Amino acid sequence: MNHITEKVLVVLGTRPEAIKLAGVIRALGEDAAVIHTGQHYDENMWGRVLNDLAGVSVTDHIAIGGRTRGEQVGLATQELTRYLVQHPARAVVVQGDTNSTLAGALAANMLGIPVIHVEAGLRSHDRTMPEEINRILVDQVAELCCAPVEANAEQLRREGVSEDRIAVTGNTLSDALSTLQIDEVERTHLMARYGVEGDDYVLSTIHRAGTVDDQQKLTGLLKGLAAVAERTTVLLPLHPHTRKNIATWGLEEELGRITVIEPLPPKKFVTLEAHAGLIISDSGGVQEEACLFRRPLLVVRDSTERPELLDGWCRLLGDEDPTIAMVQAWDVSAGWREQLARRDFPYCTDEVSAGIVGQINSRWPAAHHGHEHDA
Repeated sequence: MNHITEKVLVVLGTRPEAIKLAGVIRALGEDAAVIHTGQHYDENMWGRVLNDLAGVSVTDHIAIGGRTRGEQVGLATQELTRYLVQHPARAVVVQGDTNSTLAGALAANMLGIPVIHVEAGLRSHDRTMPEEINRILVDQVAELCCAPVEANAEQLRREGVSEDRIAVTGNTLSDALSTLQIDEVERTHLMARYGVEGDDYVLSTIHRAGTVDDQQKLTGLLKGLAAVAERTTVLLPLHPHTRKNIATWGLEEELGRITVIEPLPPKKFVTLEAHAGLIISDSGGVQEEACLFRRPLLVVRDSTERPELLDGWCRLLGDEDPTIAMVQAWDVSAGWREQLARRDFPYCTDEVSAGIVGQINSRWPAAHHGHEHDA
């Protein structure tokens, strides 16, 4: 008798999704099928990512990178729908707030397949951010909203999500970071390569559309980083889109003494995060990583979807002058690190991914179907 077990399809398109879903994929084991949408396709942003994620392999690829937001969502929804018709799944897992996340949720919902949203209930309350719209839409169609903290669950309730669709699970990033740091010898070599020592440098990333597609904002941030670089080493792994805008607007001179480097594989990047004196970023995931590494963070945005971190874990730039705020953050970073070293994490960090998979298997268990035999 031929037994068929419908798998759980995990849809991911970007490097942060892969990192945060790695533990879920490992916990699913042979029950996992993984599709990479190609939203991140650059060799530096994606090509080396899977090398650092043990036990994670991609079942199939589609290619939506380099297109507009609407084209990405439309094409990915179409291709994922086609895939799910050919390869039925008992559930589809998506993570966070990317265009791939939305496409995966829409494709599954249209076929009546349960959607599991990892990192549900996060809200910046800034509807000009594409990520905010993606989050809201995915939570509305998800059958299981995995909220990192109780405040996220409360936000879902306020939006009318029923209690049976909500689970407070903690943050899957804690599972990922435990497997991602490199050993002491490699760390020493990595830091020597950039001429830095622990606690004595700034690590920065800027890539969000709301940050880098605004010439005035991008210019201000580069001026601020350049000012900090007069005091200490500033490492800036440069996202391809940010690099393109810097070239388009002729902003190379604003880089000053900033040490611009290529985007790094996950293990090297999180190792530099774990030992930075200060992190300056517009990334959502970096907010969580900085917290779990107990590193000070200046979030160069007007709002955050992670307000639980605003009680001292990180600070928002808002409408402050970037140069003043960045220099001040560096000046107080040593004392800030001492405060963070004594704090309890705002997230549950124990076996989060396994807990999410437990929820999936209990709600939508694998069905075994045998071929009927004629009498």
